[in-house]
Amino acid sequence: MVPVGSVPVGGQAGSGMKRLSVRVEGTVQGVGFRPFVFGLATRLGLTGWVSNTSQGVLIEAEGEKASLDAFVKSLSSQAPPLASVESLTVEEIPPFGGPGVEDAFEIRSSAQGGESRAKIAPDVATCPDCRAELFDPYDRRFGYPFTNCTNCGPRFTISDGVPYDRSRTSMREFPMCPRCQAEYHDPGNRRFHAQPNACPDCGPEVRLVGSDGNPLDLGGRDWATFARERLRAGEILAVKGLGGFHLACLARDGAAVARLRERKKRPHKPLAVMARDLDTLRRCCRVAQAEAELLASPEAPIVLLDRLEPANLPGELAPGLSTLGAMLPTSPLHHLLFGPGIDLLVMTSGNISGLPMIKDNEEALAQLGGVAGVFVLHDREILHRCDDPLARVAGGEVRLLRRSRGYVPRSIPVSNGPRRVILGVGGELKNAFCLLHRDQAYFGPHGGEMELEEALENFRANLRSLEKITSLHPEVVACDLHPGYNSTRLAFDLAQELGLDRPPVQVQ
Repeated sequence: MVPVGSVPVGGQAGSGMKRLSVRVEGTVQGVGFRPFVFGLATRLGLTGWVSNTSQGVLIEAEGEKASLDAFVKSLSSQAPPLASVESLTVEEIPPFGGPGVEDAFEIRSSAQGGESRAKIAPDVATCPDCRAELFDPYDRRFGYPFTNCTNCGPRFTISDGVPYDRSRTSMREFPMCPRCQAEYHDPGNRRFHAQPNACPDCGPEVRLVGSDGNPLDLGGRDWATFARERLRAGEILAVKGLGGFHLACLARDGAAVARLRERKKRPHKPLAVMARDLDTLRRCCRVAQAEAELLASPEAPIVLLDRLEPANLPGELAPGLSTLGAMLPTSPLHHLLFGPGIDLLVMTSGNISGLPMIKDNEEALAQLGGVAGVFVLHDREILHRCDDPLARVAGGEVRLLRRSRGYVPRSIPVSNGPRRVILGVGGELKNAFCLLHRDQAYFGPHGGEMELEEALENFRANLRSLEKITSLHPEVVACDLHPGYNSTRLAFDLAQELGLDRPPVQVQ
């Protein structure tokens, strides 16, 4: 294994064709890495191929030594913004022999088999290019709530395994139309090999229903116009987003916020808000440069901000607190909820307090029918529930208080990690579990309180999802020392169900 940043090309200096086999590990699937490799190799005049595998990305490249040197070095130094190259394994292999045998560089179909070490990228917020298309009346994706490209959109929440291909995502239900196919196969297009690529002709669709599940009469209006009208009228909406449902209402409407609190059974805890843009937040909160950058980052977390006084906001948003948890729109669908008279929305987890965030349409109607009057549904399945992350900038550093959408399932490097896979089940409150193996720690999404049976079922579902994506299966379980915690009892149950050779390790 070769440290990132080195140029480990073997052979002697001078002319002559050489061929390299390069294995790249890290977050290199679903982030435009194969198109990047294709473009880089083409510019350098190399032949060969690139493919996704269960271990990461595999490349064979042939050309002059100087070009190969530049190629290997650029794999890490010029990688796409969302990629994370952790290691390069480089081996010199016999060349094919020049023109006539292999005349170009190509992207090959994904290779199957072997131990899974590839990493699925997190979901990321809408990029500036897709945002511009969304609001361009002359663009074919004008107003389309599922616009995305290799630089943005869903990844983890739609992925069913590795290698990362459309056939292993919930987008497999939506065959691409000819125009989307043309983009997908065009090396000069930013949707080149973008697996969730879609448009109004072939992609997922939004539908609006009432709390009884019946379609609403939109009166000839599009769904977004109707939804905005209901928000301005004080209605509470259940909105299906990237990783689950949100409950939304006008943040400046104190009566609507109070109704939401009463129906959601959340009398005191603060509610997160979503702002149309940074200027909106600057009118009600102090937003330093570091906070602005974090809010506008691809991860787009909820950021705790100090409120301005007077901020002209109802006290019901965060009773007794001088801070406000705020985020910017995380998907095209969220962008489309803003319009005249709507610049700040409550955007809180779609659940009854104490229960996990809801991700499926039928579940939302069953649980939230007494909370929301309008349901903004869509037909793209969310495979992995993922709540919003929460962060604060303190001492000039980002402090991640809740690691979830935008960050999960990205791993955290650790030193001197164990050879056996350890499952840390997490705390009783604000639960998040962790799979630790060798030099990487993988956190599951935020799971909330462990008081109810639904939370324990959610924990198991999230654990199965992370096991599938990482191919890591617990060999040791660790938990809290407190015997009365549900998380402790769960740890003992899991150790028995998994047939482990020892009971959980308990720590204070």
